Amino acid sequence: MFDVALVAFLRGVNVGGHRTFRPTVLARALASYDVVNIGAAGTFVVRKPGARAAFRAALLRALPFDTEVMLCDARDLARIVAKNPFGAGLRPPDVVWFVSILSRPVRPRVELPAAFPSDDEWLVRVVASEGPFVFGMYRRAPKTIRYLGEIDKVFDVSATTRNWNTILAVARVLRGRPGL
Repeated sequence: MFDVALVAFLRGVNVGGHRTFRPTVLARALASYDVVNIGAAGTFVVRKPGARAAFRAALLRALPFDTEVMLCDARDLARIVAKNPFGAGLRPPDVVWFVSILSRPVRPRVELPAAFPSDDEWLVRVVASEGPFVFGMYRRAPKTIRYLGEIDKVFDVSATTRNWNTILAVARVLRGRPGL
C-alpha cells in the first residue's frame, strides 16, 4: 500500500475561523480516490490517488477556497515514523512534538537546531529536517503560532505543521488499523 498511497496536508485551514470546511465532507466528495480524513486540520490519507497531478486538481476543485496542498508519498511518511525522530525520551507536559511538511524539500537557511524567539526563552525549536519533513517541538503558549511561521523563513518555502500524534494516526491508517 505504501507504494501508491499519498498523504495530503492542507495549509492554514480550519484555524481561527478562517478557510473553514468539513474535512469529512471533502473526504466523501473524493471517495473515488479512497480518501480517509484524519482530524480537523486538513490531513488526508489517499489510498488510490492515481496520477498525482490529477488528484491534486480534484482536491483543489473540491475545496470551497484556495489553499496550498503539500503531498507526500506514504512510504516516505512511514519511513520517518519508523525512525522515530523524537526517540523514546519523555517530554515536559507543556511541550508538543511536531512535524512540518515543506512544499518542496530544501536545505535550511540556518544551522539546526534553531530556536525561536531565542535559545533561552524558546517557544519553537526546530531540531532537524529530512527531505520535505521538519522536526521540532513547541511550547503551549499564545504566541507560539507566530513563531511556527518562522519555519517558512528558515527554509524559504511554505510549510504546514502537524502534531506528531497526527502523523502517528496517519501511519496507523496506512497500516490498515485506523484505531483513531
